[in-house]
Amino acid sequence: MSQQHYTQRPQEEEINLREEVEKYLRYWPWFVAGVVICILLAVAYLKVTIPTYNTTATIIIKDEESKGPSSDMAAFVDMGLLSGMGTNSIENEIGLLRSRRMMTNVSKALNLNIRYFDDSGFYPREIYFDSPYLVQVLQLDENALEYRTAEEGNTFSISENGEELILSNTETGKSFKTRIGVPVNIGFGDIVINKNPNAAESTAADILVSFATIDGVASNYKEKLQVNLTDKNSSLIELGLEDPVREKARDILDQLVLEYNREAIEDKNLVARNTAEFIDDRLSIINEELDSVETGKEEFKEANSLTDIQAESSLFIENASEYNKRQQEVGTQLELANAMIEYLNSGSSTDLLPANLGIEETAVNSSIQEYNQLVLERNRILSGSTEKNPIVIRLNSQIAQIKANVLQSLERMRSNLRIAQKDLDRQSEVLGSKISAVPSKERQYRGIERQQNIKEALYLFLLQKREENSLSLAVTAPKAKIVDRAYSSRIPVSPKPKIILLAALILGMLIPFMVIYIKNLLNNKVRDRADIERAAKEIPIVGEVPKVTGNQKDIIEKSDRSILAEAFRILHTNLQYLLVNSSDKKTGIKIFITSTVKGEGKTFTAFNLAITLANTGKKVVVVGGDLRNPQLQRYEAQTRSMMGVSDYLVNDSLRLDDLIKPSKLHPDMFLLASGSIPPNPAELWRQDKAGRLFDELEAAFDYVIVDTAPSMLVADTFLINKYADLTLYMVRAGYTEKKLQEFALDAKRDGKLHDVGFVLNDVELSNFGYGNKYGYSYGAEEESFWKKLRNKAAFW
Repeated sequence: MSQQHYTQRPQEEEINLREEVEKYLRYWPWFVAGVVICILLAVAYLKVTIPTYNTTATIIIKDEESKGPSSDMAAFVDMGLLSGMGTNSIENEIGLLRSRRMMTNVSKALNLNIRYFDDSGFYPREIYFDSPYLVQVLQLDENALEYRTAEEGNTFSISENGEELILSNTETGKSFKTRIGVPVNIGFGDIVINKNPNAAESTAADILVSFATIDGVASNYKEKLQVNLTDKNSSLIELGLEDPVREKARDILDQLVLEYNREAIEDKNLVARNTAEFIDDRLSIINEELDSVETGKEEFKEANSLTDIQAESSLFIENASEYNKRQQEVGTQLELANAMIEYLNSGSSTDLLPANLGIEETAVNSSIQEYNQLVLERNRILSGSTEKNPIVIRLNSQIAQIKANVLQSLERMRSNLRIAQKDLDRQSEVLGSKISAVPSKERQYRGIERQQNIKEALYLFLLQKREENSLSLAVTAPKAKIVDRAYSSRIPVSPKPKIILLAALILGMLIPFMVIYIKNLLNNKVRDRADIERAAKEIPIVGEVPKVTGNQKDIIEKSDRSILAEAFRILHTNLQYLLVNSSDKKTGIKIFITSTVKGEGKTFTAFNLAITLANTGKKVVVVGGDLRNPQLQRYEAQTRSMMGVSDYLVNDSLRLDDLIKPSKLHPDMFLLASGSIPPNPAELWRQDKAGRLFDELEAAFDYVIVDTAPSMLVADTFLINKYADLTLYMVRAGYTEKKLQEFALDAKRDGKLHDVGFVLNDVELSNFGYGNKYGYSYGAEEESFWKKLRNKAAFW
């Protein structure tokens, strides 16, 4: 029989979006279950997760260097009251706010290392200072606390037993007994438990208290703290903190601003305190000198019986008054210069220099101010660093250089003042020659009085500066102005219910999708007719056989309306069309059934196809063509002991009619068993007698169904395929590997098999036909909803 020709499908297939979607819609129960489960898990997560709220505070950092003083404050600036430390850059201030030291101070001020929990609910809930008890730490060993935290836990429950309080470790169960206000040692420190007068009225049961190290708490909140500059051209800073307890977060941010302002004020007052110490020292010395001069003046007057000498020499004194005034000013400046030089020589490089003492030299005052600013900056950096810091080394170098400049300027000023003083003395001597007539006592008295005036003027000047400096200490404005005090959001920032539920919905859809996609991607087995059509377009598919479950019969019965029976009827119809197109032969049609490997349903298909043909009134014989591994006994047990094909080919005395036996399954169906298993099946099939065998069968029967051996395992099928009118090549869904289809194509191209058609066996109902929607269930019993749902949900 000639090879039939079929219209080949195009090699390039278009992607059908609907078909791709339907691959996943078949498993819609899994998508529904995935979404429901993920949403339920999301709801449970939202119920058990502690919400976190965002707390924000806003401050402005005052830039005191860049802004000039107003006219009303100019007098205070002249006295040095508002000349505090200016900010070098806003980044430095942000770094200070983020520093570990600042958060450590906040943790100590608010006792953040002690936390209180209400354990009466589903999970412990922090209650901050609403606890009925407040724990005061008298002494804490942080090293021991770290060890106990790792080994035994750091959480205790507080319960009442009459007037006693019992602290029990939640992990070890170890208990400590105490009373209200009585100290108790709990292993890593001494504590006192007091009643909280501000707590709401509630029972004192299920209260937990947790201890932590200050360093650990400070590090934790330092990482959570957010400090952001709202605009690069402004000094407006926004502080943010996320925490489950809104009241605690607000207190932390407010305390942080307070600690920052406190340190800034301490920096500003540092210069004023050093100036006050210098003034007090000088006042003590000048007071002693002034007492000595006044005592000398008194003794001089008593010894010489002097009363009003000025009246006698008023004319000379009037002329000399201008020189005396100038001598007083020069003497005052010279005294200040000597004092500053002495202070510089005796002080260390870390001491601040007194400022605003009234030195008239502008360059000296500028150098002193610059020196103090560098010393403050160096001390400020040293608080969080070491002497080896490159910035500290650079500042030390600058401080030493400026100190040398200040000392040189003061010495130069002192030299100038001495020259001026000598000039004034010379002028005074000229004037003294004019009053040489004045008695020697008057000249001595004027010298004593001049010394007294100089000391008094310097003493009053220092008293004035001390009051100004005291006022500077009292009038110190905070560096950070609070724009918005800490406030918390009403809606939690995490978890976000909408995002969590949306993610659960997406995840619920994604998980089944990925499982199905990966399963299809890793699947190397043929599942439906589309897999065959994509891989082997040259060979037509003539039929599909549905999967037979355990409670179903695998043999067709008479008047059978099952899907299995309908599938073989359709297979019979397709065979008729193929045979009509290929030949005019009406009887003796030989149909060979083969496969790539064993277990793909050759015998099952042979028997059911034979019964289907017999139901149409045709005379059918089933031939056991697999001489190596006979399988007809699976459905006809008597064939196991029957003589058959191998015996006929070996023994010439046997008649074929004696070997053919009727089947118990159908009256028009006959069997020719495989017979005894020979040692050389291939050699038997090569005999000419094999051709006579098929000729006799062709003459005696309408259809000859031959159950042959697997093609890839042995060559038997290739040897006898030349006698076939049609070859049915079995492919078992979920069993046959896709790559094995190439073997059938190669066999057809090489001419080893001819007139080949695929039969897909063991097809799942969900993959049957052109999709489950168009399966062969017309007229069959309607399945229940739950059975349909189970079939839809079946992955494998």
